[in-house]
Amino acid sequence: MGIRAIALHLLAALWIGHGALAGDLSALARLDPAASRVVDAGAGIAIDLAISQAVPYRTFLLADPPRLVADFSEVDFGPSRPAALDRSERVHSLGWGPVREGWSRLVAELDGPYRIESAEERVAETGEAEIRLRLVPEEADRFAAATAGGVPEAARWALPEPVALAAPKRRQTGAAPLIVVLDPGHGGIDPGAEAGKAVEAEVMLVFARELAEVLRRGGMKVTLTRDEDVFVPLEARISVARAAGSDVFLSLHADALAEGEATGATVYLLADEASDTASAQLAERHDRADLLAGVDLSGQGDLVAAVMMEMARTETQPRADRLAGALVAAIKASGGRMHRHPIQEAAFSVLKSPDIPSVLLEVGFLSSEADRRRLADPVWRAGFQEAILAGLRAWAIADAAEAQLIRQ
Repeated sequence: MGIRAIALHLLAALWIGHGALAGDLSALARLDPAASRVVDAGAGIAIDLAISQAVPYRTFLLADPPRLVADFSEVDFGPSRPAALDRSERVHSLGWGPVREGWSRLVAELDGPYRIESAEERVAETGEAEIRLRLVPEEADRFAAATAGGVPEAARWALPEPVALAAPKRRQTGAAPLIVVLDPGHGGIDPGAEAGKAVEAEVMLVFARELAEVLRRGGMKVTLTRDEDVFVPLEARISVARAAGSDVFLSLHADALAEGEATGATVYLLADEASDTASAQLAERHDRADLLAGVDLSGQGDLVAAVMMEMARTETQPRADRLAGALVAAIKASGGRMHRHPIQEAAFSVLKSPDIPSVLLEVGFLSSEADRRRLADPVWRAGFQEAILAGLRAWAIADAAEAQLIRQ
């Protein structure tokens, strides 16, 4: 099977002679991890997924890094960790989870170029099914040519519809409620950091929902980039903020660092160069999540667009700097634990909106046992969320005063 043929199997489950199953496809299929495997097979890779019923699916390959992507409508992968299935030396990492409503995705990062030799779905008389994928090595130039188109157009489900352009939004002056977009990091196929029983995507979704209620009670308007366990690409998160007419974009995380000790909250600002090695690693991991979830990051803006964005940032970035300072001051005033370097910089793509003051808040680090205890404590979370409200209020008042001076 050629790579660009992509194996579009979206109706395959209906074609295999089991017409009686067609009415059951609306039910959620479940993965049987004990009967599934990802193993080396000769010079290639074998992926066998045992599921409770047949489902429409498709597969394709991406480059930089080489990845196999399989989309299903829809498979519940359950509580099993992807690593439990991966016994292949040629699969560097394996991830799965919901990617949009009604669809789930599996992504395998490969050790080099491959092609899909075969992809089939076998259905037993019981109605249970097995999806069998076979990959074989491919020449680098052929793989590059075959994957040059990036993600197939039909796979761009998670990106929102383009927003109709209205008049440019004027910066907030205090005359209307502050509009805040909260961005719970990760989600779906991208769980983020994991330590003990804590999963970053889950912890931050709970935190963001609670924080949204605190801010709303404080008189602010709040939108979440995700309100469930789904994957949202970085580009879509920024688009959500712009569509909401956001005055502030606050991305929420609780990461883990493999080396060194990190504990306490940290506020990150956008910068081309990271303030330290750890910050650079965090930014790389956050952006890498889009790659490993099958998102095409190859698009480049033109020179005029880049120049216009830099011009917009000359006003927006100082406002973001003051926002970071206000949040740190409020958290410290509340007695909240801060990292020894509370404000840092890194090239987080999610902060690259040129017209919205944006910061990334590491509420804590899951690699720190003390931080995990704090994040699990609803009383601690409530106090920290009140501190964020106080920081946003202080910033909004000062920012509105500056806006009034600029208008005069």
